[in-house]
Amino acid sequence: MWTTAALTRILRRRLLRRTEPSLESVASKSWQIAPAETTTPGPAVYLPGQLERVTGWEFSDKNPAPEMAGGVEVHHRATRSFLLEDAWLLDGTLSKGAACSYLQHREQRWPQLKVDVEIARGAVYCTPGGNRYFGQWLLDDCLSYPLAAAEGVPVTTARALSPHAKVYEEWLGMRPTRVTNARLREAIIFDDVGQNRHKSRRCAELKAKLLVHVPATPHAGVFILRGTSGDRRVLIDELAVAERLRDRRGFRIVDPMALDLPALLQACAGARVVCGVEGSGLMHGIMVQPPGGVIMALQPPNRFVAVYKHIADRDGGTFAFVVGQQAGEDFTVDADEVERTLDLLPASVAR
Repeated sequence: MWTTAALTRILRRRLLRRTEPSLESVASKSWQIAPAETTTPGPAVYLPGQLERVTGWEFSDKNPAPEMAGGVEVHHRATRSFLLEDAWLLDGTLSKGAACSYLQHREQRWPQLKVDVEIARGAVYCTPGGNRYFGQWLLDDCLSYPLAAAEGVPVTTARALSPHAKVYEEWLGMRPTRVTNARLREAIIFDDVGQNRHKSRRCAELKAKLLVHVPATPHAGVFILRGTSGDRRVLIDELAVAERLRDRRGFRIVDPMALDLPALLQACAGARVVCGVEGSGLMHGIMVQPPGGVIMALQPPNRFVAVYKHIADRDGGTFAFVVGQQAGEDFTVDADEVERTLDLLPASVAR
């Protein structure tokens, strides 16, 4: 089968300079899976003066300081589905007419004309963030997968999976159809960014599936090393901070790059505190953390990330953080501040 859908869309954008509408705007039908909610979360745990160090932030268009202080009303969007009739997923771009969503960077130089497969009703659950960042794949795409499985054939792009992701898929019972170039006679897409109770329940179900494979004996905490993996944000003397928490607080030190997933989750499961440099690696610990646990992020000052507080607030946990000091392109964290922040937590958690 052949199509000029991709070529037509590119010509419309480049030659006619027309704005591409959203896929949701061309849906023939939409329905609500879970309602919107409003909450007023409490504060994060942090020492005085930390937020004054913040010079930039990621995954947000506003300064994180007000929500870290707590008491700010937060609106969580409803979870919704949308039906697209006669859509195309070509080289990472899902489109219908002029509307499109760039799920993944194009791998081919030229617009794709040949279609490999046709799917009667496919539910596309992958996201641009999930295709780029491992943590967002766990946080968003894996939680949307059950929605897709309930609506049709779960569909995702054909990007290569890491060894860890392959085991996650196996343990979570995910069996998606991976496509490069496909026609979807009916395509279901989702708006699943709201941190509502429905999403919290799905996360609890995901954790339960993982914990079938690893026992979760409670322990003080885990320090997940980042090193130089992923986008660069290197904590100078990271290992020294980790060893101090091991020696003084009983934390386990885990290097995700050195362990397969069963060993990694076995080390993390049951941790009352999941600590480490802000990044996708923290998600390993979060996904097997018991209820009421603490997520403690060591944050570079130039890219503060508040997403972990959103997860903790949604699932009944606590978010704590220490903001470091810039040191060239890397950053440092005061180990004394890390321990003093832990001391702000209830004694049952901090020790």
